Amino acid sequence: MAMFSDHQRKLLKRLLRELLNQHKAEILIPAEKPESGFWFGGGKLAMDQNGTIWLSGRYRNAGDSRTGLEAGVRGAECAVFCSDDGGRHFDKVRSWRKAELSVGNQEVISIEGTALHQMADGRWELFVSSERNIGYPDVVKNYQKPGTGVWRIDRMVGDSPAMLEVQSLEKVLENSEHPEYLHIKDPVAYDDLDGNTILIYCSHPFSWSSDNSGYALRQSNREDFSIQSWEMVPRGATWDVAVTRITSRLVVPSLGVFADSEPVAVYFYDGAECMRNHQENMRALKRPRGYSCEEIGGAFVGWARAFPEMERLSKLEPLFTSPWGSGASRYVDCLVKHEGILAIWQQSQKDGSQPLVRHFLPMDVVERILSGKL
Repeated sequence: MAMFSDHQRKLLKRLLRELLNQHKAEILIPAEKPESGFWFGGGKLAMDQNGTIWLSGRYRNAGDSRTGLEAGVRGAECAVFCSDDGGRHFDKVRSWRKAELSVGNQEVISIEGTALHQMADGRWELFVSSERNIGYPDVVKNYQKPGTGVWRIDRMVGDSPAMLEVQSLEKVLENSEHPEYLHIKDPVAYDDLDGNTILIYCSHPFSWSSDNSGYALRQSNREDFSIQSWEMVPRGATWDVAVTRITSRLVVPSLGVFADSEPVAVYFYDGAECMRNHQENMRALKRPRGYSCEEIGGAFVGWARAFPEMERLSKLEPLFTSPWGSGASRYVDCLVKHEGILAIWQQSQKDGSQPLVRHFLPMDVVERILSGKL
């Protein structure tokens, strides 16, 4: 299919920046402490047939994923919330601490990204990424640091998000054959135009030197996922050279310049220039760099039918940075409703914490932006 025009790209970037308006965002779920290293997020939105909006995520406390538990407890709790007022407020309905997600001798060391998804039979599944005390493959076992494990994705199933049962927890994706993509986490789940379920995930190598995006497929008549690509998109060349982690997919409303086109999908991603923060030259032009746990945001765009083909909208610089703290603006997700688009993300604050924030963009504003009238 033909690529996008410069005019379409310009309007899309304008829409995305207004949707993730950093100054208008409101705190939706605060971190457990107003301190650096504490946040809530890494989750997804979903709406059921009754109009109830569900939200999954995890509370993260101080720590460092590159060094195990020595620096703090890290991802502590996975939780599910619901909203009956259109996403303005959410109440916690279910939660699981690390010990509850541990199976046998596979203790959960940390919890990270989650994703809610409703299956064709009406049941719901919650994908949860966790680090378990699993040993590295023999070929790289000497690189494993004390107190660390291997990340994988599991899921639990229930008749509704409020009825998810930990007893149903089962492994979905785990990797030991490819140490260059050893750790698998941060799921993004959606159904494609043919009724198959796509599960986008991020991976880290055994060395924790980068972050890639891959995807797995569950055919509509199957129960298991099969990995289709370890690197569905290349990491960036500038501000996102170390990290390109896709966090969500937004089908753009068919309005304005896209009113008569095939469905268009935006893929939000977290990017970073390095895994550890680097000291900058004080006489150089400052720029948002992003680093592990303090990533900043970008986006891809593609025709939905052409997945996984997509193009980068943020080649030279990020699209989304917080004006406060480290500048982190990450783990974006969006929900399209009749009235407009609800966006959530983790946003760095002046105190260093990263609460989950929200911003709602009415559909008439969406239409005016995509029509070039705003």
